[in-house]
Amino acid sequence: MGNSYLVLKSIHIFGVILLMGNIIVTAWWKFMADKTKDPSVISFAQRQVTLTDFVFTVPGVLMSVIAGDSMSYGFMANSWDIQWITWGRCLFIASGIIWVAILIPTQIKQSRMARNFAHGKAIPDEYWKLSKRWNIFGSLAVLLPLINIYWMVFKPV
Repeated sequence: MGNSYLVLKSIHIFGVILLMGNIIVTAWWKFMADKTKDPSVISFAQRQVTLTDFVFTVPGVLMSVIAGDSMSYGFMANSWDIQWITWGRCLFIASGIIWVAILIPTQIKQSRMARNFAHGKAIPDEYWKLSKRWNIFGSLAVLLPLINIYWMVFKPV
């Protein structure tokens, strides 16, 4: 384990910071924007939620996965036999499934709706229904990688 391990570890940690920072802050801004019930504020925030996923979340995921797997496969025998790595991967995959199957389609629908009410039109009930779904599944999708941090740091056996 030399400099290449430390470079990969640094990339992995940076990716986790980028990913976790964005999903937590994005959830906060969306929640606060929805709380205003102001169509123009909500519309702006909704566009940013979708945009920041592509600008920050996707690169964070890619850095975390590529560097993490490079470390585990490059410097360990069979990383699937290591309990904390397997748990971490499973939690990460579960969170990813929630994002891909529920959260991203929901926020795209909301973003399209927001374009229609951006200039003061009434916010449809469907938006609020989708927002509730996004909040519930978003909380779960944030909790799983937070648990992952425990596995990464403490490496329980």
